[in-house]
Amino acid sequence: MSNIGQRKADHLALCAEEDVGFRRASTLLECVRLVHDALPELTLADVSTSVTLFGKTLRAPIVIAAMTGGTEEAGRINGELASIAEERGYGFGLGSQRAMHVRPGAGSTYRVRHAAPGALVLGNLGVVQARGMTTAEVRALVDEVGADALCLHLNAAMELVQREGDRDFSRGLETIGRLASDLGVPVVVKETGCGISPGAGRRLRGVGVAHVDVSGGGGTSWVGVETRRAAAAGDEAARGLGEALWDWGVPTAAAVALLAPMGFDTVLATGGIATGMDIARAIALGASAAGIARPVLRALASGGRAAVLALLDAIETELRAVMLLTGSRDMKALGRTPRVIVGELSSWLDAGL
Repeated sequence: MSNIGQRKADHLALCAEEDVGFRRASTLLECVRLVHDALPELTLADVSTSVTLFGKTLRAPIVIAAMTGGTEEAGRINGELASIAEERGYGFGLGSQRAMHVRPGAGSTYRVRHAAPGALVLGNLGVVQARGMTTAEVRALVDEVGADALCLHLNAAMELVQREGDRDFSRGLETIGRLASDLGVPVVVKETGCGISPGAGRRLRGVGVAHVDVSGGGGTSWVGVETRRAAAAGDEAARGLGEALWDWGVPTAAAVALLAPMGFDTVLATGGIATGMDIARAIALGASAAGIARPVLRALASGGRAAVLALLDAIETELRAVMLLTGSRDMKALGRTPRVIVGELSSWLDAGL
C-alpha cells in the first residue's frame, strides 16, 4: 500500500476504534440554551426540517461529512454512506481527493454517483495540494466524481504532527480566491477539526468566498489521530507535539456564532455534531446545516447499515422535537429562535476577535 493509502487506512481504523476525540475542550454547543415555548401552536406534522444547499433540497439539514477515500475499504464505506445519504435525502462529503490525483487508479474509491445519483455530493481537496494544480486540474477532480461543490480543506495543525506532513502553508488565500472565482462550482472552505476564526473568516470573505464549513474544535481531534499514528511509529517528537496540541482550535459553537454575521451564503457546522440537539443549537447560532462524521462511521463499523439508520432516525426525531418545543415551524424559524448563551461560549462571543 502507498504512503497515502496506508495513512487513509490508519485514519479509518483510528476514528472507528480509538478514542481520538478532544479531551478537555468541547464544542461549547452545551452553552447554547434554547428557550422553551409552552404554546408552540404547531403539530409535529407541521414541522419541516428541509433546507436547500447548493441548489439541492435536503430532507434535513444534515451532511454525512467528509471522511475517507483512496483505499478499497474506503471505497466500500463511501459507497455505503453515500447510498444512505441518497435514501435519507442528506448531503454527502468525500474525503480528500489527493489520493486520486496522485494515483488515478484510486478514483473508483471516490465515485459514488452509482449509489447516490441525486444526492448533494461535496468533493474535497487540500488547499496545499490545490496550490500546485491548475484550475482545470482541480475541476477535473470535481467532474470525475460528479460533485456539486468542492470543499477546500485547511489542516495545518494535523500536518505538523505528521512526519510526512506538509510544512509550507503559504499562498493559501491566493489559491482559495482563484478557485472561488474560476472553478465554476461552489467552493466551500473547511477546516479539519480546528475551526475557523473570525480573522480567517474576514480574509476569506475578502477574496470572494461565499461558503464555509467551520469544522470546529470539540469533536474528532485530527491532531489526536496523527498523534496516535506517531506513537505507533515510535516518533516521540511528533507524539509530544501532538499531545500538546491535541485540543487546539476554535470550538464549533464559537466558530459558527462568530462567522454567521459575516455574510457567508452558507455556514456548515461540523466538529462534534452528534445529536439533534447539537444541530438545533448550531442552526440557532446561524449555521445553514450540520455535518456528522465520526458517529456515523462508528455506527457503521459496529452495527452496519441498520445501526447508521437507527442513529440518524434518533437524530432527526430529536431535532424535530426541539423544533416543536421552540415553536419553530421550519429552519428559518429555528434560526431566529430565542437562545441564551452561557459559560465559556459567552466569553468567546464577548471577545469578538
